[in-house]
Amino acid sequence: MTSRTQFMVVAAAAALLAGAPVAEAKTFKYAFQGDAGTMDPHGLFETPTIAFLSNIYETLVFKDGDLKIIPGLAEKWEQTKPDTWRFNLRKGVKFHNGNPFTADDVVFSIARMKTPGSDFKGAAADVKEVVKIDDYTVDLVTPAPNPIFIQRMEDLPIMDKEWSEQNKTTEATSPKDAAAATANFANLNANGTGPFILKSREPGQKTVLTRNPNYWGKIDTNVDEVIFTPIAQDATRVAALLAGDVDMVYPVPVQDWERLEKTAGVKVLRRPETRTIFLGMDQDRAELLYSNVKGKNPFKDLKVRKAMYEAIDIDAINAKIMRGSARPTGVLVPAEANGYNAALDKRLPFNVDAAKKLMTEAGYPNGFEVTMDCPNDRYVNDEQICQAVVSMLAKINVKVTLLAQPKSKYFAKVLSPAFDTSFYLLGWNPSTGDAHDALSMLAMCRDKEKGLGEYNLGNWCNKRYTELVNAMVSETDKTKRQAMIDEATKIFIDDVGLIPLHQQPLSWGTRDTVTLKQRPDDRFLWKYVVIDRKS
Repeated sequence: MTSRTQFMVVAAAAALLAGAPVAEAKTFKYAFQGDAGTMDPHGLFETPTIAFLSNIYETLVFKDGDLKIIPGLAEKWEQTKPDTWRFNLRKGVKFHNGNPFTADDVVFSIARMKTPGSDFKGAAADVKEVVKIDDYTVDLVTPAPNPIFIQRMEDLPIMDKEWSEQNKTTEATSPKDAAAATANFANLNANGTGPFILKSREPGQKTVLTRNPNYWGKIDTNVDEVIFTPIAQDATRVAALLAGDVDMVYPVPVQDWERLEKTAGVKVLRRPETRTIFLGMDQDRAELLYSNVKGKNPFKDLKVRKAMYEAIDIDAINAKIMRGSARPTGVLVPAEANGYNAALDKRLPFNVDAAKKLMTEAGYPNGFEVTMDCPNDRYVNDEQICQAVVSMLAKINVKVTLLAQPKSKYFAKVLSPAFDTSFYLLGWNPSTGDAHDALSMLAMCRDKEKGLGEYNLGNWCNKRYTELVNAMVSETDKTKRQAMIDEATKIFIDDVGLIPLHQQPLSWGTRDTVTLKQRPDDRFLWKYVVIDRKS
């Protein structure tokens, strides 16, 4: 790749999301199992929250319904040096309050993502420096040549510098602080450039948005109002869809697929998701926070980690809980991602007797006690999976106390800066579509200053692995880069850095009057929703 290789993309909104005229405007009602964690676009790096806010806040580069890269707030871009990307910004774009979008907002937003309360420090670490060339041109400088930098751009939402300064919200607020009485103004208010405007916000109850009448682009939707209601209980959520109280719900429990498919007026949308569900263990602290083992940490012992892995019957979880809809995996990188190697995707065998032997060799013939953190409204059948793991680990005398909580409380507890967990379930979807995203975010040695390993909650740390992941981000030779990915993956597998479980399915339900696009990364964008019903 030469320094002047251009990634020129078709300019203009006409080519951006243009489509045929749609029917008269409608109100769209939908429900998810949990609420958006915050209205602060830099507060929580979690897919439902990111997806929700993507309808309000926008990025320089978009991905369409099929994850193809298209222009966003930047009309075009080019690589001017191996480590520098120049973006020509779209003129005439305004924030919801009428303020113009300019290069100053890009400079401000990248800096805000690196503030202490931000959960986007890992994504923003791909930008070393932002240089304003003029009001509508910026250079983003990367720490080193980065062959997947443009794929990262959808993770960098742009805020209004002037609005943020006026409302004293120039720094991001962490999920733990979002519910506090002193919460950042941006936690409950929003001012983006996107196709929908925040009208009212009742956390945990209802959020109402209206169509942006001054939106700069053309979009395929006839929705002029969106009413979002979090409904935690699966049965209640499905009942709301069947009754016509909402137009769309997700996730639909996999056990309800057959019933919904046989019901007139509704339909099930399902496809593989690029999200891997896994278990993590605190391998950092000398003594676990939540265990009866004192003076040492059993998870620092490879034999214990391997025993727990071998005690989990993933086929039973898939058959009984996921109804055969998940794809069991032994790696963190989904099959759809660049860098995935099927030859390495092999799980340790389910073997309780071998696991018991390992526990004895590690000095825990009678097991030990530990608390497990688990969300109960984030992933498909998350609490049921955790309950199954508790039961399976009991067979090797690991007595697990399950703490299952709504994701708002769960993430506030387990994420940075506290990492207040000893054993946890988490899911990850590589937003760049590349192996590096998962390998870096989930398993690199944590580096707070550089924003690396931010979701490595248990801080498994292998120096060679970290060297490889650092090197692969700037390696442009595909063969050499794949070799780095494979070596890092093998190190991770052999040392049981985490315990991968499966790739979960996407599972959405809609009224048959609704058409939309189901992105494989589970980001739900309302600009593709069309409702075909009489008022």
